[in-house]
Amino acid sequence: MSISNSESRTAESSPPQEHSTALRAGSIGVLGILFFVLSAQAPLTGIVGAAPLAAALGNGAGAPGAYLIVGIVIVIFAVGFVAMSRKVQTNGAFYAYVTAAFGRKVGAGAAWLALLAYSTVQAAMYGLYGVAFSGLLASAGIVVPWWLLAVATMAGVQVLGSMNIELGARVLAVLVGLEVAILLMFGFSVLFRGGGPEGLNLAASFSPEAIAGGAPGVAIMFAVASMFGFESTAIYSAEAKDPHKTVARATYLSVGIIAVFFSFITWMLVSFYGPSQVVGAAGAALESGDATSFVIGPIVEMFGPWAGVTTGALLVTSLLAGIIAFHNGINRYLHSLALRGSMPAVVARTNKHRAPAVAAWIQTAVAVLLVAPFVLLALDPVLTLFSWFSGLAVAALLVLYMLCSLAVVGYFRRERVTGQHWQTLIAPSLAALLLGWVLYLVVSNFTSLIGGSTETAVALLAAVPVVFVAGVLVEFRVEKWARTLEPEFAG
Repeated sequence: MSISNSESRTAESSPPQEHSTALRAGSIGVLGILFFVLSAQAPLTGIVGAAPLAAALGNGAGAPGAYLIVGIVIVIFAVGFVAMSRKVQTNGAFYAYVTAAFGRKVGAGAAWLALLAYSTVQAAMYGLYGVAFSGLLASAGIVVPWWLLAVATMAGVQVLGSMNIELGARVLAVLVGLEVAILLMFGFSVLFRGGGPEGLNLAASFSPEAIAGGAPGVAIMFAVASMFGFESTAIYSAEAKDPHKTVARATYLSVGIIAVFFSFITWMLVSFYGPSQVVGAAGAALESGDATSFVIGPIVEMFGPWAGVTTGALLVTSLLAGIIAFHNGINRYLHSLALRGSMPAVVARTNKHRAPAVAAWIQTAVAVLLVAPFVLLALDPVLTLFSWFSGLAVAALLVLYMLCSLAVVGYFRRERVTGQHWQTLIAPSLAALLLGWVLYLVVSNFTSLIGGSTETAVALLAAVPVVFVAGVLVEFRVEKWARTLEPEFAG
């Protein structure tokens, strides 16, 4: 069941009811959606967290090229994704597209995978956020446990998630703008001064030999993680202004900007250290126990101590922006599932701001439940909570991408659409193959990605098929229950 923009307007113009389920139509445009997507990527977090790992454990100076490779794969995927967004307008995105092609049961499995991916990556971000915020306060002589800051932030995010989406977009615009600004200031400063000790060397980072050097699979995994959340463009279609154009423009803009931005900043980091020295510098940062020094160190060296403090603060706000974005995305998945009867109807209720208030409470409760075990067992929030759930989220998302690509082919073949072979057949088929290759790289390098044991890696990866099957079985029971009620209502 899809909820179109026109249906949402009808819900707004109809007489008030005791409980509304309508989202606020026409409340967000291309730039608003773009900020939600960019904040889900958490640009500063992506650079500070992933760059030293991609360089030290991946393909070294060729890491910037990995971002472009993944960007190309996602652009090809986006062709079919956008084509579906024009035919199936809904705030459920992935699962709605899979449902349109393969039916409600498979679609429900996809929905549960999406909820798994978004919920675990948000929980992972809470771990890194708590540590970063606690460290920032500690530098000012204030000692607060990371988990207490995470819980307090969950309460604040709950308030934002229950308010008007425009407020969320404004908050995210400020946070994302500041973190992007300081990274671009660093990047262009390195560029205009001609790089570092070895100058600007395009071939060292973007030639096929450089990209294929070392362990390219690790770098590609982090590049995939940097793209995480771009598909949320379609989640907001029920609230978008002119969704036919808005979703398509926001999707291509977000993918292009993310790929180019991460590639450029990573290249400038490689140039700052020098292609022959960047692996050693990244390894030293990891061994020191402060991996952020790989990025923050050069910023301080170029602009002074104030830049280090500012970057540390912006790292906290970067994580906060990502947390807010995923909170909003999960809300809308839950809301859409309830509208189609796959969850209790109460979950679809919206408040006076036309925000999915009940879904917001559920999402916050899930975040607490995911983070709580790591707190109670006193596990390291970065080495366990952040790394384990980040890896799981990437694996689940790649499976969703592949399912969506296959759904595009299946849907348009069934609808017998002609004259659009690139959008409806060639691009999505190619995307499915390329994504399968990326998923293979992720699985084969998963232990390195999560920094854990083989047993932990297997257990986390097993969650992907288990959750998908659980979604299918729950939907099967829902449909069976609905059929048993039909005779009663008929009578």
